[in-house]
Amino acid sequence: MSKLTMTLPFPRVVQNANSPLRRALRRFRQHRLAMLGVVIITILVIAAMIGSESDAINNNLKQMNKPPSLTHPLGTDRTGRDVLARTLVGGRVSLAVGLVSVAFSTMIGMTLGALAGYFRGWVDVVIMRVVDVVMSFPVIVLLLVVVALVGPGIFKLMVMIGLLTWTTPCRIIRGEFLSLREKEYIEAARCIGLNDADIAIKHILPNAIAPLLVYASLGVASAVLLEAGLSFLGLGVQPPTPSWGNMLNTARSISTMERNLWQWVPPAICTVLFVLSVNFVGDGIRDAVDPRTQFKK
Repeated sequence: MSKLTMTLPFPRVVQNANSPLRRALRRFRQHRLAMLGVVIITILVIAAMIGSESDAINNNLKQMNKPPSLTHPLGTDRTGRDVLARTLVGGRVSLAVGLVSVAFSTMIGMTLGALAGYFRGWVDVVIMRVVDVVMSFPVIVLLLVVVALVGPGIFKLMVMIGLLTWTTPCRIIRGEFLSLREKEYIEAARCIGLNDADIAIKHILPNAIAPLLVYASLGVASAVLLEAGLSFLGLGVQPPTPSWGNMLNTARSISTMERNLWQWVPPAICTVLFVLSVNFVGDGIRDAVDPRTQFKK
C-alpha cells in the first residue's frame, strides 16, 4: 500500500520533463548570454550583501583621496571613506530601489490592466485614458518635479518610480486579457459557472504572465538607471547613504574625474554590468517563453 501511495501521479506531474515550466527553464539554460547575465547579477548581489556599512559611511579625513592600496583596494573618496565599501553598499541600495519600484509598478499595472482587459467597456475606457495621460509626460521630468515637491529619499524614490512606470505593464496585461478572454477554455469556464474573479485569476492571468516577466526583468534595469540619474543630479538617494548614482555625483568635478579615477569608475562599471546583465536575462526569458525560438546547444 505504501509503495502504491509513493507512485501516485502527483510526483510524476511535478517531474514531467515536458511541462511548460521545465521546457522554459531548459531553453533559458541554453541561452548563453542569459546565463552569463545570471552569473554577473549573482556576483553583484552577493558582493552587495557583504559590504560593510560602517566603512561606507564613516569619514576619515586623514585618508582623503588616497589611491588604491592594500588597506583600501579601491582607494578613498574626498572625505576618507572606503570606495570599495561604498560601491558594495551602494549596489545594495540601487538594487533595492530597482527591485521594489518595479515590483510596485508591476502590481499596479497588472491589476489595472487585468480589470481593463477583462471587463472592457467603460472600465477599459477610464483606465486607458489615465494611461494615455500618464504616458504623455516624460518620466524623468515628472520624477524631477515630484522629487522637488516632496523631497528626496530612498522610500519616496521607490514609490515615485513605481507610480510613474506602471503604464507599460498595464498595457501588456490588458492586451493579453483581451486576447485570452475569447479563448474556448474561458468560454467553457463561464459555462460551468465560474465567477469572474476565478476566471481572471486562475485561468487567464497564469497564461498572461510570461510577457510581464520579461517586462519586469528589463524594468529593473530601467529603474536602476532612473535612480542613478536622479542621484547623480542630487535628487535621489541622499548622502551619506551611498548609491551608485550619488557616488558618480560626488565625483563629477573635472579634477576628480581626471585625477581620482578610482572614485567614479567602480560604480560606473557596476551600473553598466548590472544593466547589461539584466538585459541579457530579459532576452533569455523572452526567448524561453517563445516556442518559435531555437537555441544552439
